[in-house]
Amino acid sequence: MRAKLRSIIESRQWEYTIISIIALNAIILGLDTSMSLIANYGMILRFLDELILAIFVVELTLRIIAFGPSFFKGPWNLFDFFIISIALVPATGPATILRSLRILRILRLISVVPSLRSVIGGLILALPGMGSIVLLMGLVFYVFSVMATRLYGAVFPEWFGSIGASAYSLFQIMTLESWSMGIVRPVMEVFPNAWMFFIPFILCTAFTVLNLFIGIIVAAMQQEHDKDLEEDRINVHEETRHVLHELKDLKVELLSELERIRKDRKKG
Repeated sequence: MRAKLRSIIESRQWEYTIISIIALNAIILGLDTSMSLIANYGMILRFLDELILAIFVVELTLRIIAFGPSFFKGPWNLFDFFIISIALVPATGPATILRSLRILRILRLISVVPSLRSVIGGLILALPGMGSIVLLMGLVFYVFSVMATRLYGAVFPEWFGSIGASAYSLFQIMTLESWSMGIVRPVMEVFPNAWMFFIPFILCTAFTVLNLFIGIIVAAMQQEHDKDLEEDRINVHEETRHVLHELKDLKVELLSELERIRKDRKKG
């Protein structure tokens, strides 16, 4: 019974059905933010929302039955369990804020779609390396913030009057959002050589450190992809070994049967 139920749950048709229901739920939750639609179709939207939640509960229950205690050993299964549990909390009284968390149900797409799981897995693998880059960027920002405060704080207190203000202004410069006409050129009108400070900062952050983030994420994605390929290779190897074992047993049975037939003919 469990094996049959598990095969149904792991089938492509089941996966596509759940993805379609999650997408429909996302559309309904979006429509539920329109006051005019709520006034005209509020009851229908609430009914559909509750119906979809009921489907999610039934689907989760079937998965728990199919996989048994091992269901709670999978991180993505726990993620689904947490998301649906939040949706089941009555959104009244102090828990009213939980009503807005219904949108988290859309995140179930991550656990349903294998490619999205691979992306999240890659991001998780990249976290240690990203932590080192964040620390490096923090040191760079601190050094340049102290320098900017000392160099330009007296004349431009709004932008560089304190380390915090300098850090925020430098962050805007790093994102390249209105950095030239908005900050750097006004500073250069008073300090013509200010470009000698800002250009190295942009090269160190926007063009170097941020690209390190991209490199680490790409490497982690590749590692996760290789891991998936290795798992597929192992699964194929196991299936092949199982098939060969069955063929070997079948060969032994055929030889035994042929030997029996040969002996019967001799006796006849």
